[in-house]
Amino acid sequence: GAAFWQTIAGEHGLDGSGHYTGSSDLQLERMNVYFNEASSKKYVPRAVLVDLEPAALDAVRAGPFGQLFRPDN
Repeated sequence: GAAFWQTIAGEHGLDGSGHYTGSSDLQLERMNVYFNEASSKKYVPRAVLVDLEPAALDAVRAGPFGQLFRPDN
């Protein structure tokens, strides 16, 4: 799952914290397929399916795109 979001974020020009750093209007055109725009022009995944076991959650949070996910969801 984490590799999927890393790939999708890269294709849409998002950095590890969900901020747009791309240079193409095409990247922004379909952003809403996978991401919702939150405050401060930050994009968060529309859905994330993970194991609720604490070690799995910690692995996602500690990964390179851990800041991409909203902790309150």
